[in-house]
Amino acid sequence: SFNNQIKQLMILILLLLLIFISLKELYVFLPGLLGALTLYILSRGSYFQLVYHRKWRKGWTAGMFMLGFMVLLGLLIYFTVILLEKQVEPFFNNPASSLSEAKKAIVEVQENAGIVLISDESLADLQHRISAFVPSLVNDTLNLLFNLAILLFVFYYMLVHGKEMEAFLAKIIPLKKTNIDVLAAETKRLVKVSALGIPIISIIQGITATIGYIIFGVDEFVLWGFFTGVFAFFPVVGTMIIWVPLVIYMYVSGDTWNAVGLAIYSFVVTGNIDYLARITLLKRMGNVHPLVTVIGVIVGLGLFGFIGLIFGPLLVNYIILLFRIYMNEFIEPREPETAEN
Repeated sequence: SFNNQIKQLMILILLLLLIFISLKELYVFLPGLLGALTLYILSRGSYFQLVYHRKWRKGWTAGMFMLGFMVLLGLLIYFTVILLEKQVEPFFNNPASSLSEAKKAIVEVQENAGIVLISDESLADLQHRISAFVPSLVNDTLNLLFNLAILLFVFYYMLVHGKEMEAFLAKIIPLKKTNIDVLAAETKRLVKVSALGIPIISIIQGITATIGYIIFGVDEFVLWGFFTGVFAFFPVVGTMIIWVPLVIYMYVSGDTWNAVGLAIYSFVVTGNIDYLARITLLKRMGNVHPLVTVIGVIVGLGLFGFIGLIFGPLLVNYIILLFRIYMNEFIEPREPETAEN
């Protein structure tokens, strides 16, 4: 009846309003929640195999997965600190001196090149921003720890109650079963590609770039190789953000041949290793178009922070996928018209 439809609409509006309010207050913990979802999608297959086929206890098995994740994260942090400790320590000990040296280097490059790339006002503003970054790092670290605690807590209960959670979602999603299956399969594929494939490609590019920096005599090659690997998350132009300024600096500093050699190596080897990895590794894991990845990373970083590197491309792919599901769900294919005699 019409009254029942009005009641249903009011309940749905109230439900959506409460969900919006809750998500707004939980926004600061959104990276932790999305991280837990990522780990669940990556772990669910192995977890279900151990629990439902080998009859392991749910709680103990979930705890083992949590411990494995913490060990892996601890090793990653440890090796990152070991790699960057000598290069970053002078900056944290005396940030003003490090910024002053960087400013002198930029001025020297501009004088040798005869062009002004960064104005004095921009340099002063950049110095002010970097100086303000150091105190805010403490707040960011606390926020990161809170998100890590949320991630572990939610991840544990998602594993323990995974079957019930998936059955409930399948029940409330207003789509055909075939489309729900497509949605689930695409989510698993895209999360796997974003969470595993893209970081592996970035590591490969970082190592490849570091080899080039060693060959052509770049100072602090470990630091620059690390940053090249980090910016390699951005396809096509990511590594250029690092090696192009290095080439320019080496060239205007008089190290012409090494600058030319590094430019050729970076353009031919470091740039194309990304393409080779995508047509081999990512093709097997689940192909994602580079344009979708670029747009997704830009959108994801703005919405979710660092975890947006994973969920940004997923969000863009969801737009494409939901459009396909809409066409399949509601747009009926036309019957071929029969010719009239």
